[in-house]
Parts: sequence; C-alpha cells; structure tokens
Amino acid sequence: MSKRTHEEPAFVLHRHDWSETSLILDVFTRHHGRMALVAKGVKRPTSQFRPVLLPLQPLLLGWGGEAEVRTLKSAQWAGGHVMPTGDALLSGSYLNELLLRLLARDDPHPRLFDHYALAVRLLSEQPQAQALVLRAFELMLLRETGLLADLAHEGSSLAGIDARSRYVLTPEVGLRLSSDDDGQALEGAHWLSLARALEAPQPMVELLGVPACGLSALRLQLRALLHYHSGMSVFRTRQLMLDIQALARRPAPGRLQDGSHER
Repeated sequence: MSKRTHEEPAFVLHRHDWSETSLILDVFTRHHGRMALVAKGVKRPTSQFRPVLLPLQPLLLGWGGEAEVRTLKSAQWAGGHVMPTGDALLSGSYLNELLLRLLARDDPHPRLFDHYALAVRLLSEQPQAQALVLRAFELMLLRETGLLADLAHEGSSLAGIDARSRYVLTPEVGLRLSSDDDGQALEGAHWLSLARALEAPQPMVELLGVPACGLSALRLQLRALLHYHSGMSVFRTRQLMLDIQALARRPAPGRLQDGSHER
C-alpha cells in the first residue's frame, strides 16, 4: 500500500493547470519540505478543495502516493489570519517566489516553515511593517539554507567585526571592510546586532526589533545574495511591484503632470 500523510501543516506556494479540471500545486510543508501535489477535479465548481487551496493561507493537507508528484487527498484551512491584501499580498508572493527558487524539493526545513508562517501572519496583521518582515525572512532563508555568511566576522580574514567600522556583505566573500565611496556599507554594530538576533531562540522576533536604520542598504545587499544563489537577475514579483509603482506614478489620461488637462 502507498504511504499516506494526514493533516500536514502546509502552504500553497504556486498552482498551475494540469488538465481541464485539475491543478498541480507546489506546496511548502513543515515536515516534508517543498513538494508537488496533483489536486484532481479541484477546478470543478462542486469541489470541496476549490475555496481552500489558496496561497498565503495556513492549511492542513493529506496526500498519498510514492511518485514525485503525490495525489492530494484532503485539505482544510488551519485557521488563524486572513490572506494579506494590497502591497502585503505582493510581499507574500515575493516570499513564495524565494522559496520556489532557493529550496529543493523533499528537503525538510521545519524551522524555516515556522519563520515563514510567522512572516505571512505579520504581513496580514501588520502590513505597515512589511519591509522589516521581508528583510527578516530573507536573512532566515539564507541562514537556514546555509547561504548566509557569518555576520560577526570578516569573510576573508575571519577577524571579529569592529563595531565602529563599516562593512559590506558580498556573495563570494561575506563581510568585507568597505571603501570610502561604498554607499551600501553598514556599521559593524549593525551587523553584530543582526548576528545576535539570528542566534536568539526566536530569531524572527529578534530581527524585527533590530533598529531599522540602514534598511535600504541591507535590502540591496541581501537581494544581491538572493540573485546570486538563485541565478535570477530579477524576481518576477519584484518586477511586478516595480511595474505597478511605475503605473501609479503615470499621469491619468488627458491630464498633464502639473494637474491641468490636455487640450
């Protein structure tokens, strides 16, 4: 008999058509990692799974089979928060894309699952803090996958970080002393604060409490790492966000930038 799994905590990361009535789901589970499931008949109006299998919602899933793509057998909402909306929804989609790009299938990361669940809940409940949430999750993702350098030591010399000096995080070396013209550099005290937060019992919570100064510079450096390790020059959700922002800045048809109407 094929192995069956019941009520596994999970989130839907991505879904695409498999047939006229079925979907292939890419899901992130707590004990089995990222995996693919086929949801047969889910596109039928009468399917009990249809209103449940949504992204950024905590679910309990059951499946069977031994193939690379297992068969979904049960799905229910686990309760908790509602789906993020607006910009927070785009931020949640960005988190999903990171997991799709950087996690191998069938590679469990239970701690990362818990960090992701907290990040999604915070995006829903505190959308004003989404920049902090994204930076904290990026750090946790890089750390849990072994892609984050030691933030308490220089990468090349392994010397301890000087709190008064400025450093830049690079994909190949780790932290290095910055040059005078490097606008992305952060003070050693900031890197040390991040290093301590990462070692805390609840690192996501501690990271959210690190002072937000230098958040823009940290974003650029973490994004460089994520691009380097994922092989992507730009993430699709990031490009979508930029396109939406550009569209919002565009003057309405028939109206000039100074607010007057074209004649």
